[in-house]
Amino acid sequence: MTALKPLIRCREIGDPDLDAVADLLARGFPRRTRDYWSAGLRRQATRTAPEGYPRYGYLLENDGRPVGVLLLIYTDRGSASRPAIWCNLSSWYVEPAFRNYATLLTRIAQRRPEVTYVNISAARQTWPIIEAQGFRAYCKGLFFSMPALSFAGTGARIERIAADAPPPDGIPPDEADLLIRHARYGGLSVVVRLKRAAVPLVFQQVRIRQGRFALPAMQLIYCRSVSDYIACAGAIGRYLLPRGYVSVMIDANGPVAGLIGVHTERRGRKYIKGPQPARLGDLSDTELPLYGA
Repeated sequence: MTALKPLIRCREIGDPDLDAVADLLARGFPRRTRDYWSAGLRRQATRTAPEGYPRYGYLLENDGRPVGVLLLIYTDRGSASRPAIWCNLSSWYVEPAFRNYATLLTRIAQRRPEVTYVNISAARQTWPIIEAQGFRAYCKGLFFSMPALSFAGTGARIERIAADAPPPDGIPPDEADLLIRHARYGGLSVVVRLKRAAVPLVFQQVRIRQGRFALPAMQLIYCRSVSDYIACAGAIGRYLLPRGYVSVMIDANGPVAGLIGVHTERRGRKYIKGPQPARLGDLSDTELPLYGA
């Protein structure tokens, strides 16, 4: 008798698939709980996504059974008259028996020439594969800053933006929306009020693992420019220190002038491919704030 070939297909993830997607990702990433994935998928379900693009990403099926998943997070960073579509290629898992079909997911996910694709959590062993797909590293590491040791921003007032806050004064509407949105994701959104300007910043709690120990820290998720963070680093450090945070991690390609800290390339490499230029210090609406570190 002739054996029937399995029917393999790739399709968009829909709301009815979310439980199966959470199950797949929990198996593929055993250090993360199923609740972790379910919470992130719920955030994706309620956020605004660009029309005409997948809300969650793509599913690989074998005879109707989910066997692989690639999460995508689409964002429009442009304007109403001139959209600029970005896509964070997030978590990717395919069951071992179907790894030969894994390229179906990446090929379909990266087929839109108008989209700027980023990968911000690439494991070291995947770097050659990602680079072979046309990506280039725009960020080669992280700088672990110690902002409390800086004198910058002395006298500044820090205003925390809550999830239900009205738009803060002195901040453009798109950035005000970003601050409130990321507060709803669970991040720390603040406006640093210097004498010369109001500076919007978003941070995300992370844990730096050293052997058995995990030290709490913050990662800079959004700033207009890294120079803005440098200009108010001391004020930020003194705000965070009594809350238990000594270090703030920022994307960097080397030591950062004006900050005290340590640079490393052992982690933090990030890739980009597409028409828009990369910018250090902007991880808004990516997997970090949506799913957590």
